[in-house]
Amino acid sequence: MYYMGVDVGSVSTDIVIVDENINVVESLYLRTKGKPINAIQEGFKTLQKKYHNEQIKAVGTTGSGRHICSFVIGADVIKNEITAHAVAALHVNNNVKTIIEIGGQDSKIITLNNGIVTDFAMNTVCAAGTGSFLDRQAERLDIPIEDFGNYSLLSKNPVRIAGRCAVFAESDMIHKQQLGYSESDIIRGLCEALVRNYLNNVGKGKEIRSEIFFQGGVAANIGMKAAFENSLGLKVTIPPNFKVMGAIGAAILSKELLSKTNFKTKFKGFDLSNMNFNSKSFECKGCSNRCEIVKIQSDEAILGCFGDICGKWSSNLAG
Repeated sequence: MYYMGVDVGSVSTDIVIVDENINVVESLYLRTKGKPINAIQEGFKTLQKKYHNEQIKAVGTTGSGRHICSFVIGADVIKNEITAHAVAALHVNNNVKTIIEIGGQDSKIITLNNGIVTDFAMNTVCAAGTGSFLDRQAERLDIPIEDFGNYSLLSKNPVRIAGRCAVFAESDMIHKQQLGYSESDIIRGLCEALVRNYLNNVGKGKEIRSEIFFQGGVAANIGMKAAFENSLGLKVTIPPNFKVMGAIGAAILSKELLSKTNFKTKFKGFDLSNMNFNSKSFECKGCSNRCEIVKIQSDEAILGCFGDICGKWSSNLAG
């Protein structure tokens, strides 16, 4: 028997399956590409070849697309990213005090004390330091993003890059290239600039203490890890399955809920990979809020609605 966690973000959709002991037996890292339902279906096509619906005892969702995901797949638990990442990190090491999480288009910091989240901050406005920005710079330099960190570690004389804004950072990198600086020195300078930006914005006013976990797709860049350690003067740990920690946290939360209430899962099964979905929106005129309601349908069945403040529509879900 297994538990599933799904983390739907703007850049990636992560699906994990864990066993009774929270060992990850399946981990899928998929590109969302603006179509979260399609990404989920792609993942389920792979999973239905290996697992039966009856093997999934509970399902949890998280991420910016957690609500639409829950409607589609039938989730038992819906939790925000802060909770999911904290739960996953604490499962690996219950002494974690700080979580640095940098994803495709946002970044977060979570501080904990005795296993309890005491503070957090998120940055969803500026692209500087996120995975999508680093992808763009790797493409512009014609260097595989997987090699970006290795280039950084080869640097002997890193240049200073203006990293407070993605636009300025890119312009400064181009200028430094024109001056003849090596790619390694530029990339290391970029990593250091993005870490400064993170600490001065997302981490501003936060007490960063060991143990420190670095999670999210950007943690694959060892240059960023080294830059954080140099700046903080502290060891930074990249946990196993760092890319999909949000999904692991959602799976753990679903297992915890099942152990307390012993419910029958709402999971609708892997067969939804072959279904046709469409979304329509309309304006609710029930009050002055005039909420834009998004209705998700499969064939003629309405799976659910979201977008309302009062719950008039979202509380009436199919299935």
